[in-house]
Amino acid sequence: MKASELFTLKGRAALVTGASSGLGARFAEVLAANGAAVALVARRKARLEELERKITAAGGRAVSIEADVTDRAAVVRAFDAAEKALGAITVVVNNAGVAHSTRAVEISEEEYRRVVGTNLDAVFFVAQEAARRMLAANVRGSIINIASVLGLNVAKGTAAYAISKAGVIQMTKALSLELAFKGVRVNAIAPGWFVTEINHDYLMSEAGQKLTRDIPAGRFGKDGDLDGTLLLLASDAGSYITGATVVVDGGQIVAIKG
Repeated sequence: MKASELFTLKGRAALVTGASSGLGARFAEVLAANGAAVALVARRKARLEELERKITAAGGRAVSIEADVTDRAAVVRAFDAAEKALGAITVVVNNAGVAHSTRAVEISEEEYRRVVGTNLDAVFFVAQEAARRMLAANVRGSIINIASVLGLNVAKGTAAYAISKAGVIQMTKALSLELAFKGVRVNAIAPGWFVTEINHDYLMSEAGQKLTRDIPAGRFGKDGDLDGTLLLLASDAGSYITGATVVVDGGQIVAIKG
């Protein structure tokens, strides 16, 4: 079979959370470029509409849906709107997330709950809603949770983030165990340091550049470095992969573990 046939998403409908910028926007573009109709979900409506126009201009199909994934009712409404516009959703990229840089003894309860509520609780409820609908529609599906290398290791000032991403990895395993025999695959991607709009200034600074010393590949991740992993897990190319966490970090974890 040709790679173009193995990795195609033609005829499928996908939903991407946190699609207004960064990795989420890239994920949405890649899915659309490979044949999927994509529901773009995030809080920033203007950003979503801009991305929708970009995808449409490139020959793809997308719909913008404004929603806060920490609001369970909003998640239900987002899926309703996506299904109304695109049909049954069979690929979900659970990408929405937030970060922090506060030491564990200093982080407030409010900040801790904001991070864990967005990165773990909301990810679970989005996955749960996706799975319920896939089962009800009797379709085979793929849920891709975006974790992090910090879910496998830790760094100072990232306690709440690391806790939440470790939870995402365990959640992925738990959901895969319950859903695999019903035709719904659940996997995770654990990126290392990737340059995005949010962290660009820091990573490009002198201090940020020093981080590359701990990455065997010698650089940060960039656009395109996650495309292959995303397509593998979303398409039939990954039809026998479930419960896995695919690390894409330029060898960072290997270097840390020694």
